[in-house]
Amino acid sequence: MAVHAPQAERTTQPSGFRLTTQNAGLTLVVGLLVLVSVVYLVLYAVQESALPGNFEVTSTVNNALPLVFAALGQSLIILTGGIDLSVGGLMDVTNSVAATHMHGGAGSILLWTVLILGIGAVTGLVNGLLVAVGRLQPILVTLATLAILQGLALKVLPQPGGSVPGGLTSTLVNPDRPTGLVVVALACLVWFVLRRTRLGVGIYALGNDRQAARSSGVPLVRTTVALYVASGMLVSFGGLLLAATTTGGDATAGNVFTLTSIAAVVIGGITLAGGRGSGFGAIAGAFVLTILINVLFFAHIDPLYQSLYEGFFLILAAASTALLGTLVRRRLQ
Repeated sequence: MAVHAPQAERTTQPSGFRLTTQNAGLTLVVGLLVLVSVVYLVLYAVQESALPGNFEVTSTVNNALPLVFAALGQSLIILTGGIDLSVGGLMDVTNSVAATHMHGGAGSILLWTVLILGIGAVTGLVNGLLVAVGRLQPILVTLATLAILQGLALKVLPQPGGSVPGGLTSTLVNPDRPTGLVVVALACLVWFVLRRTRLGVGIYALGNDRQAARSSGVPLVRTTVALYVASGMLVSFGGLLLAATTTGGDATAGNVFTLTSIAAVVIGGITLAGGRGSGFGAIAGAFVLTILINVLFFAHIDPLYQSLYEGFFLILAAASTALLGTLVRRRLQ
């Protein structure tokens, strides 16, 4: 039986304008991205008497890349109505492995890149099987996985150190020019293609109504496991990008990405209940959070209080997204 697009994607508007909660969420996060970018430009111009140049743009893009892929992986799980708390632990392991085992030769870089993606896939497979087959709650499963991964990361790299090949850094996060935008384009392409596959349709079907999805012919177990595997691979690539950005390894550097990936997803307009939102929004949300850190720095906010202001911003963004989504749904009814 054919699988139909979820209700959240349908619209009663004329063909010239598709008003959906997904479009509303994207509109809001793009607006937030423009807003924080303008504030950053103004603050930078006032203090430096110039606009940000190549170095500033490149640094911002490169710093956002690990979060972009962590948020994209997280979005796959949240869209199904779950949540993945193991994101930080997986990034701990993968960036530690990259910093301690990857060497300068092209063969070593390629081999360990594949193995690192494999670590993500295996982690996702374990999480997916426990959730789909074991029928355990995602929050419980991924919390346990987080603890295991953090322990493994410390085993691999007890103290910060190691290094990644210059070839990997120059390819993924070139510090001299914003070639990282190509990697961002790759993330967008991954979502664009995935969204148009049967698996992509299954994401929204699971998030909206699992029983209806089953009745429509969606293989719940296979789809859930596949999504966790895909999420794990995206997050592990984020860990690789983290190692390339910092040029070294740290078994605790990825911990912060558990919460920031969820924050980027929420800011991006994806509802925690699942079934509504877009990976494009999560990618934009990652950039909003990254630029927000620049804003707080140039606003001379004490680093001890930066988390406080980030929290207020997240609450405001989440409330705005919920309000806009409510207004749109009322209009569609």
